[in-house]
Amino acid sequence: MSAPLPEPTSGDRFYRILSLDGGGIRGVFPAAFLARLEEHLDHPIGRYFDLIAGTSTGGIIAIGLGLGLSARDILGLYVKQGPAIFGQEHGSIENWIRQKLRGLAHLVVTKHSSAPLQRALEDVLGHRKLGESRTRLVIPAWHPVLERVYIYKTAHHPRLETDYRQTAIDAAMATAAAPTFLKPHMTESAVELIDGGVWANNPIGVAAIEATGMLGWPGDRLKILSVGTISEPGRLPLLRGKLPMAASVARLFMAGQAHSALGTAKIITGDVHERKAIWRIDQIAPEGRYTLDNASRISEMRDRAFAEAREQLPELRRHFFSGPAAEFVPCHSLST
Repeated sequence: MSAPLPEPTSGDRFYRILSLDGGGIRGVFPAAFLARLEEHLDHPIGRYFDLIAGTSTGGIIAIGLGLGLSARDILGLYVKQGPAIFGQEHGSIENWIRQKLRGLAHLVVTKHSSAPLQRALEDVLGHRKLGESRTRLVIPAWHPVLERVYIYKTAHHPRLETDYRQTAIDAAMATAAAPTFLKPHMTESAVELIDGGVWANNPIGVAAIEATGMLGWPGDRLKILSVGTISEPGRLPLLRGKLPMAASVARLFMAGQAHSALGTAKIITGDVHERKAIWRIDQIAPEGRYTLDNASRISEMRDRAFAEAREQLPELRRHFFSGPAAEFVPCHSLST
């Protein structure tokens, strides 16, 4: 393994941020991408970042990394439990029949039960608290009753006095509770929350604002690795009424939000015009190739991610993996 590059001096320090998009089972892509990079590092990949932001499936990965899990372990969760989480652990014919029946039921009820996901997360996260994270975390969710942003955060600022006492399971289930796919998550503190993807599916803007506004890090000292979950651009239908547009509306809103968030981060960091500050990793696939809950293409998504990591490793090593990030000392501790 090559010798690590020297860390910047204190006056020239860069703050390294990892941002992870939402995307259901397509979380295989970022998990596999990080796992392959991690094979060439001396520590679990989460330890190289000063702040990790993740929404939905990206939030699950972010929480796992913050709690010290390796990206390889998190990838194993998707590969081993993904089919069961989405009810596709049966034979191909039975899976097809079940998918069609769920598709019909999806017209009036949520498509999947939340129980398999919660059991899978309990196996890897246990009953640990968000305050046990070794890295600063920002995990977007949404309060549907009040229609307000609800963001889980570690205690990286004196004002953040509550979330660090909450369970990692609550944060993970809340950020992943995609409307119509999973029911809203009722937390242990009796707060009903849904997927942060309704407003921050790409959390890079949230991360950049948190870094500058809450943590006081200079925008020109940020480096952000932003990992998507495979984009699927599609054409609009010829007819633009409610019924023909129904399948396109969610994609349009999420794509618009993602580009807006990226633009926000670019302005904050001076990316492109002033310096290179953002490394966006994503791939394009034909529309419908990888849906949010189709576990049959896990191996294919993993293959894509491994190939991408091989190409990106030399460049990313220079900017993100010279050595572990400085130790995170929270403002509030579970032990006090």
